[in-house]
Amino acid sequence: MSESSGYNGATKSTEKNPVKWDLRSDTVTKPTPEMLKVMMAAETGDDVFGEDPSISRFEKRVAELFGKEDGLFCASGTLSNQLGIRSHLKVPPYSVVCDANAHVYVHEAGGIAYHSLALTVPVEPLANKRYITLEEIKKKIFLDNGDFHIAPTRLICLENTINGMVFPIEEIRKISAYAREHNIGMHMDGARIWNASIASGTPFTEYGKCFDSISICFSKGMGAPVGSVLVGSKEFIANARKFRKLFGAGWRQAGILAEAANYTIDNHLPLLQNDHKRAKCLADQLSQLGIKFLFPVETSILFVDFSSTGINAHHVAEALKEAGVLVIAFSEVALRIVFHHQVQEGAVEAVVEVIKKLLQA
Repeated sequence: MSESSGYNGATKSTEKNPVKWDLRSDTVTKPTPEMLKVMMAAETGDDVFGEDPSISRFEKRVAELFGKEDGLFCASGTLSNQLGIRSHLKVPPYSVVCDANAHVYVHEAGGIAYHSLALTVPVEPLANKRYITLEEIKKKIFLDNGDFHIAPTRLICLENTINGMVFPIEEIRKISAYAREHNIGMHMDGARIWNASIASGTPFTEYGKCFDSISICFSKGMGAPVGSVLVGSKEFIANARKFRKLFGAGWRQAGILAEAANYTIDNHLPLLQNDHKRAKCLADQLSQLGIKFLFPVETSILFVDFSSTGINAHHVAEALKEAGVLVIAFSEVALRIVFHHQVQEGAVEAVVEVIKKLLQA
C-alpha cells in the first residue's frame, strides 16, 4: 500500500452507513500529510511572469520524462487537451479525428468546436472494439488535396488509456508514421498515460516519439489534488502559453500545486501497479460468479456488465452504498469501478460479497 495506508482518503458520509471505499473514480483522492508538507515548503513566484521556480522545474522534469523540449502546467486535463488541440490548428477550415468514445469528443463540453472552431470527426473502434486502428482512421481522413469543399484533417487525437485499456504502442507507431507522411499533427490525451506505461512496460519516451503534444494528468491515479502538463516543442508550448492566457487560465503562485504533482512521480507512480493488481483480482472473482465486462480489465478500471444477470446496475450501486462502497452506475446494465492508492484493504471482498448476495437473491 501507499505511504498513507493509514490515511482515510474516502469521503465521509452523513448517512447511517459511512463510506469505507470510494471506487467512483481515481479523482477522489485527497492530499496525504506528506504531500501537504511538500506543498507548504514550495518555492513560489508569479507564474504569469515566469517566476515560479517550482512550476518551472516541474514543467521541465515532465517534458524530459517524455522526451520533449518544454511543458505547460495547467489546472486540468480538459484545459491541457484543449490548449494542445488549439495550438495545432493554424488556418481554418480544418478537422480533428479522434475515437468516438474519446474524452475530448464526449466529455469536454464541445470544446474542440467552441475553442478551435474545428470539425470533429469521430471514429468507431469497430475492428477490435477497443481502440481505433490506422485503417479505420484512414477512412475518416480528409487529405489536403486542394478540394475547397472539405475541412482538411490537421490533427489526430488518441487517448491512452481509453476505458481502462492500453492503446498498443505498435498501432500508435503506425498511426504516427501515417500522420507525419501527410503532415497531420498528433496529440495524445494521456490522462492515464502513467497507467498505460506501467501496464504495458512502454517507456514514456516511446510515447513522446509518436506525438507532437501530450496532455499528462496528475489528479487521477497519480493522486495530486490539481494539475496536468501539456508537453511539446518549445515553439509549440510558447504558443500554447498564449492560448492559456486567452482562455483566462494563467495563474500566479501555483507552485504549491506543482510541488504536489511533482511529489506523485516519486511516491505514487510506483503504487499504480497495486491498483492494477486489485482491479484484476476483483475481475477474476467476479468472473467466477459469471459476471462479464464491457472491456478487458488491463489497468485500474472495471466496466462491469450486468446485462446477462437480470440485475439492474443502479440497484447494485445502491446495495454497494449500503455496504459502504461507492461506485458509478452508467446505465441499467453498466457499472464502473476504479481503484486508486487510497482504497483501503477489504474493498475487493466487500464488492464481491454484495454482488454474490444479489445473484443469489
